[in-house]
Amino acid sequence: MHSSAVSLAPEWLVVPEDPNALAPAVWPASAHRDSDDVLSIGGVSATELVRAHGTPLLVLDEAEVRARARAFRTSFSTAAEAHGTMAKVYYAGKAFLSTAIARWVTEEGLNVDVCTRGELEVALAADVDPSRIGFHGNNKSASEIERAVQVGIGTIIVDSAIEIERIAEAAARAGTVQRVLVRVNSGVHAETHDFLATAHEDQKFGMTFSDAETAVARIRESPALQFIGLHCHIGSQIFGVAGFRESASRVLDLHQKLLAGGDVPLLNLGGGFGIAYTSVDDPTPIEQLAEEIVAAVAEGCAARGIALPDLAFEPGRAIVGTAGVTLYEVGTTKDVRLDSGASRLYVSVDGGMSDNARTALYGAQFSARIASRAGTGRPVLARVVGKHCESGDIVVDHEYLPADVAPGDILAVPATGAYCASLSSNYNHVPRPPVVAISGGSSRVIVRGESIDDLLARDAGISANEGAR
Repeated sequence: MHSSAVSLAPEWLVVPEDPNALAPAVWPASAHRDSDDVLSIGGVSATELVRAHGTPLLVLDEAEVRARARAFRTSFSTAAEAHGTMAKVYYAGKAFLSTAIARWVTEEGLNVDVCTRGELEVALAADVDPSRIGFHGNNKSASEIERAVQVGIGTIIVDSAIEIERIAEAAARAGTVQRVLVRVNSGVHAETHDFLATAHEDQKFGMTFSDAETAVARIRESPALQFIGLHCHIGSQIFGVAGFRESASRVLDLHQKLLAGGDVPLLNLGGGFGIAYTSVDDPTPIEQLAEEIVAAVAEGCAARGIALPDLAFEPGRAIVGTAGVTLYEVGTTKDVRLDSGASRLYVSVDGGMSDNARTALYGAQFSARIASRAGTGRPVLARVVGKHCESGDIVVDHEYLPADVAPGDILAVPATGAYCASLSSNYNHVPRPPVVAISGGSSRVIVRGESIDDLLARDAGISANEGAR
């Protein structure tokens, strides 16, 4: 290995002994190389997937999603029961929602969180019981609230004082009593990117504790509303339980105050549980998260002499993230040498920030491996980039790939199940790729990919005949 290559690599990136090896925590449990050294997911090879569906392609291992959903439900239910209460788990649909995924998670016993009319309609189209849906968002429109109340949504999470009147009016018109939670900022700032942290004071989500007290009092005055508890979410991609422990302690102080005015039956501590994106990431096991977080709440309640409420949690990324792998075709490679003598291999693929905006948006780190074969070259420092007209169009910022990676190779980027499809766009008029589910050794499309005709169909300046291809 040339020292010049190492000089451009971040300290955390380790030169692999085998640049074809798959780090277990980063890939679906079913991922392995078959007898031909081709990546296989759920019993289907990458080359077979590409032949059937093309590239770019987001592949989801259904068994992985279901297993993680079950693990969260079982772990939190068991931990809660050990302390004499119960816990509900909601799948945070913003991570990635389709009718198929909504069915998978609800069949495994989870509820579903949505934060827009569109997400609500996807859940309803999947026949999710509305009573098992929670509605989030800092700017729910009157029409969104009206629709949620009309279908009998289980809970609406109040994010501002203005929403209280909107929800009350909608519930009164519907002749129902709407259950609501109040979202608060605990002031705990998760150790993550600023854009991913959602509980420090200077940001758009939730209310201060003092504003929340006022809000709860107003809700309790309304015959059309039922206050059922508090909600707090401290951020995303969190490892460990220290942040959850501190946040819960602060929210319990408010919870205790509110008990003087009536019942506070539920405490929802949100989600944000992290996953491994690289070989050095070490996410906390689900069972440990559940045991330690629930124990912290139980200890906090005991110290205050109050009853332990029912609990709720909202994992999203931790359920679907690791289940996803994106397949690309390599188009060009370019060895870029700097004046310092350092060099980096740029590997261009046929997707980019239109199907994975997380690197550009958050500076997120990902991994990559050649999927169509085993590389035979030594590990070289590489950067996987997309085809868009942006220098920031980076898919994988730092990775060691075999030096013989070449045009025509299929490249796999793991841990793309969360927020990649959700944040996808048509930048540079690139169609969004299909999403394919793997189950029982076969693949099926669960979200259709776009065509050029789809893109042209939205352009009002093109007649139907002119747009035909």
